[in-house]
Amino acid sequence: MKTVDVCLSPDLIHLYDVSDKVVVVVDILRATSCMTAGLAYGVKSITPFENLEQCQKMKGNGYLIAGERNGQKVEGFDLGNSPFDYMDEKVKGKKVAVTTTNGTVAIEKSRRAIEVIIGSFLNISAVAAHVKKQQQNVLILCAGWKGKVNLEDSLFAGALVDKIIDKFEFECDAPLLAHSTYLHMKDDMLSRVQNSSHAKRLNKLNVTKDIEYCLTEDEFDIVPRLVNGELVIS
Repeated sequence: MKTVDVCLSPDLIHLYDVSDKVVVVVDILRATSCMTAGLAYGVKSITPFENLEQCQKMKGNGYLIAGERNGQKVEGFDLGNSPFDYMDEKVKGKKVAVTTTNGTVAIEKSRRAIEVIIGSFLNISAVAAHVKKQQQNVLILCAGWKGKVNLEDSLFAGALVDKIIDKFEFECDAPLLAHSTYLHMKDDMLSRVQNSSHAKRLNKLNVTKDIEYCLTEDEFDIVPRLVNGELVIS
């Protein structure tokens, strides 16, 4: 039987061999939610960069550039890290280059995987259906916050495990932990996440509507995939 595992922080990815796995990267607040919403709303492609300067250079290649550090939009960039930025008509049909504090770091560390896909609550059922159809083992990689574990990504991991548990065995205790946490909190998830460290950080930046939106399930029936360095839907 196929296995599912959960890596709770990119700083732990060295403990996992991703070369034989499908990796689901998740950064609920807010990078992978932005990526999902943007591609669903017609963004042509999204190219992730760990390095801010490399991302910034893409402006000269005709890309819109999106940047976030410590929850705030990078000065001089076209877009920040709100999913609503990616829903604007001006973004439709454009190529976007993006760098974020945590999400793009997690993507960079996943590149050796058989397949890298983007997960969020906004597309969780589509992601579940996709990995169920694959023959490979699955690793859910939580972006966390600067190497530390966070609640919202861990809850997504547990929610995804809940949707695929009939087709996968647990590789270790991390998916069991994430699943148990999700089952305990799923009926009151918004208020639980509002008490999380990153939600409190974002609330100080007056982006509370982003938090609620990023916890909305199944807004979109798409699965963003990393293909030749770009996130696209196919």
